Amino acid sequence: MSMKQTPSQTVGPYFAYGLTAQQYHYNHTQVADAVMVTDTTEGERIRIKGRVFDGQGQVVNDAMIELWQANAAGRFNHPNDGRLDRKLDPAFSGFGRCGTGMTADHHFAFETIKPGSSEAGKAPYISVIVFMRGLPNHAYTRVYFSDEAAANASDSTLNKVEENRRPTLIAQRHETATGIEYHFDIHMQGDQETVFFNF
Repeated sequence: MSMKQTPSQTVGPYFAYGLTAQQYHYNHTQVADAVMVTDTTEGERIRIKGRVFDGQGQVVNDAMIELWQANAAGRFNHPNDGRLDRKLDPAFSGFGRCGTGMTADHHFAFETIKPGSSEAGKAPYISVIVFMRGLPNHAYTRVYFSDEAAANASDSTLNKVEENRRPTLIAQRHETATGIEYHFDIHMQGDQETVFFNF
């Protein structure tokens, strides 16, 4: 008997409950949540907040978002990043997860720090992975920052994106009563579709 490829299936909708169990009040452990900082984490505290919209413009109430980012010095907490000239922050893993199913408006919100530039000539950014029902594979995008206009203008990755689509990757900075917040909505399809990367 010859072996055949296993049929593919979509990534949802149960991943959010399993991977962010405590957020959904299940008595299971999880490796990451939406609070990515501690009292001793170095860097500027920020909040990344937004919602996920499907192709019909409806808010997705059971998506899960993952963030992966460099620390304030621009170094990733990963064995492949061995740059000793950039400080590694032991109080910051750079990884977070958040589901969209536990708030009235189905938003995600991460408490983190603004990353440093990971390379000369690169703008600060945060990698974003989107999991949601109906997707055969998770989707990759990035968050860039509205108050980094000069760095954004010279960033080689952003410059590969059509100019009229770059705003879909830019989180807008707001000063709030509870701190600095960057608003970043994710549109899976439609006129405002977020730019997704094929990594």
